[in-house]
Amino acid sequence: MWEITHSKPAGFYDLFERKGGDPEVTHYCPGCGHGVLHKLLAEAIADLGIKDRTILVSPVGCAVFAYYYLDIGNVQASHGRAPAVATGIKRVRPESIVLCYQGDGDLAAIGGNEILQAANRGENITVFFVNNGIYGMTGGQMAPTTPVGFRTTTSPRGRSIRLEGPPIRMCELLASLEAPAYIERVALTDSKHHMRARKAVRRGLQTQIDGRGFAFVEVLSACPTGWKLTPQEAIHWVEKYMLPTFPLGVYKERTGSDKAAASASEAPEDVLRAEKPEPGHVPPLTRGAIARDAMPPVAMKISGFGGQGVLFAGIALAEAGMREGLQVSWIPSYGPEMRGGTAHCHVRLSQQTIASPLINRPSTVLAFNEPSAGRFASEIVPGGLLILNSSMITKGSDRTDIKVLWVPATETANNLGNPKVANMVMIGAYLEETHALDPESILAALKDHGIRPEILRCNRDALGAGRQLAASHKGI
Repeated sequence: MWEITHSKPAGFYDLFERKGGDPEVTHYCPGCGHGVLHKLLAEAIADLGIKDRTILVSPVGCAVFAYYYLDIGNVQASHGRAPAVATGIKRVRPESIVLCYQGDGDLAAIGGNEILQAANRGENITVFFVNNGIYGMTGGQMAPTTPVGFRTTTSPRGRSIRLEGPPIRMCELLASLEAPAYIERVALTDSKHHMRARKAVRRGLQTQIDGRGFAFVEVLSACPTGWKLTPQEAIHWVEKYMLPTFPLGVYKERTGSDKAAASASEAPEDVLRAEKPEPGHVPPLTRGAIARDAMPPVAMKISGFGGQGVLFAGIALAEAGMREGLQVSWIPSYGPEMRGGTAHCHVRLSQQTIASPLINRPSTVLAFNEPSAGRFASEIVPGGLLILNSSMITKGSDRTDIKVLWVPATETANNLGNPKVANMVMIGAYLEETHALDPESILAALKDHGIRPEILRCNRDALGAGRQLAASHKGI
């Protein structure tokens, strides 16, 4: 005796309470393919046992509503930016299974460069691309995938190859790149094609689970509302017009060993030598490396007027950190004036993966002017460090739970004959106080920027002067 049991996939929420209304049903239009693809995804996620480590990134459009239904981690991205967001998540949480779920107006239009670059890098993410040939949510505009001859609100005379160009075929485009591991196009029409789509969804997920790289599954889907058709007519429309325009099939699939071989063959010899040191080679142990085991991650803000070199000081620290094998980040923030306006940057140095480059509570602040000291001193964590340019700051901080170091950076730089090296005086004082990096790593980073020998010598002198000031507590 056979018993057929229909049940909701474990990858779904028990009830769809987030969306409001009836918690038993989705809000998708009758005949829309999103509901079917959601079901295929939910089944595969549950069957593969990855529900608790799956994160789905969905941008603007009908695709965004996936977070109503799929009981996994969900992140919303800006229009077209899902691959960039997914890249960041995967690199910070490499153990996670990271998915993009995008429509044609999102992925192939505003997000075209995002998906192209992610695929070209071979990011180990899986992208599900719902192609219904139209902007379904925002009014029925022509999409990059709209078939030739069809009228939309923005192509009232029908898509013309002469005026709008032919439809973009994303599978074919991405398959021309070397890095992607798996690319397939399927359709949600009859039961036979549903089963092929089910297999493609699982292969896309398995590609990421196996660590083989970028996977892309394009799903041809009906949009009855956008095309003003009944659900049945919309399915036939996909069969009649979409399938000839976008042929189904596997466009690319290769194994992990193929990827490894390709990567090795493409790497220049000098890069390979740098990544694989000679046997017995031991890199020189720097002063920063000696103290680093007991040193917490650095979260620093450097701030001053535009033209004082605060942004470059951050770059120099970040590049020096990279030379010493640290994880680093640097992001700038400055006003419209290149010189004379305010500017500051965020610098992180860590032995661990950096989750975000943004710093709200710095462990260290280097303030080059009075406004910077007033703005950022209150943000420093207890036990942190505030280094003030006493040449331009008269009022420090009244906090007693942080260490304050006064350094006459501008005056010292002027005495060295170059006022532009005040930033190196401040960095020298910081390095002497913390031993976070080796000063030679800073100088090596400066040399890579093509600084002339005489200017490099001046920077070396400025670093040394800053270290002496910190060591002797002059100007405190």
